[in-house]
Amino acid sequence: MYFIQPTRTIPNLDQVLNALPSLQMINIEDIHLYDPTVIAIADVQDYLQHQWNLPTVAIAFENEGTALSQAWELGALAGWIWTRLPAHPEHSLLKIDAQYKRNQDSRDLPSAAELQKKLLPNPIELQNYKVETLFKPSAYLSGDWYDYWKISDKEIIFYLADVSGHGVTSSLLTSWMAAFHGRSKTPRELIKKLNGMLVQENIEKHITMIVGVLNLETHALKWSSAGHYPPPIIFEPNQAPRVLNTSSFPLGLTEDLEVEEFELVLNRHARFIICSDGALEPYKGGLNEQFSQLVYHLQNQSFKTPNHVADDIAILSLRRMN
Repeated sequence: MYFIQPTRTIPNLDQVLNALPSLQMINIEDIHLYDPTVIAIADVQDYLQHQWNLPTVAIAFENEGTALSQAWELGALAGWIWTRLPAHPEHSLLKIDAQYKRNQDSRDLPSAAELQKKLLPNPIELQNYKVETLFKPSAYLSGDWYDYWKISDKEIIFYLADVSGHGVTSSLLTSWMAAFHGRSKTPRELIKKLNGMLVQENIEKHITMIVGVLNLETHALKWSSAGHYPPPIIFEPNQAPRVLNTSSFPLGLTEDLEVEEFELVLNRHARFIICSDGALEPYKGGLNEQFSQLVYHLQNQSFKTPNHVADDIAILSLRRMN
């Protein structure tokens, strides 16, 4: 932190400096040379006159209440009195610095959220199929993620993942998956690759996911689940929904993750839908009742996200068009 040399006489300046021995003394004319994110301590009159951009604790005399008010309006972090410093000023500065950094992080969240959305896959043109998606973070950043890409002229690989917990760490893992899924060609290969990396890094998070590979010509779909709920659902015209239940472990819990692949054929006008567990949130009741309501609304294409959600929601649908 910086202490800006006052331009007016401060009778007890030596006493103040003795109370703040770790601060770096700088001159006003040199402010532009220093890190603009580091907190500065300065005389209130200097701050009002020069109005620099450094986060600042302004110090005033007892009769300068109006000046302190003006300093706060300009963005000063705190106001002290020259003759009545806090009992432990360095400890107080550490608390002010921590709060300042938290506020800065909060201001950065909207930009971080926009950046995360830009990492989502772009719309893709597919022979015989349409990809439909929904992405609704509970806050600025999401721990849910989906991705898809072509692995050949006639095949697409896709996944939907749900990172445990919320917040920045969970959202960073979604970006990690987007960056490091590599050139995997099968559901088992992709799950094994990500699980191995997650276990190796010893990150105290786990990830559930569903991965699939679809042949756009034969309509054969291979898929695997790593501890994910809700299970995939297939909707076909004039047919009851097919719920594809499986049981397995999430990623990040064990090196010896058993991954089973399943295979089916998508009939004409079928929809293969995978969701994160946040999609259950709009519905009341126990887990089975929530899932039944989710299936009903997905089947009737009447699913709606609430304005405010407590959990992230992601949905990925593959619809066969003929």
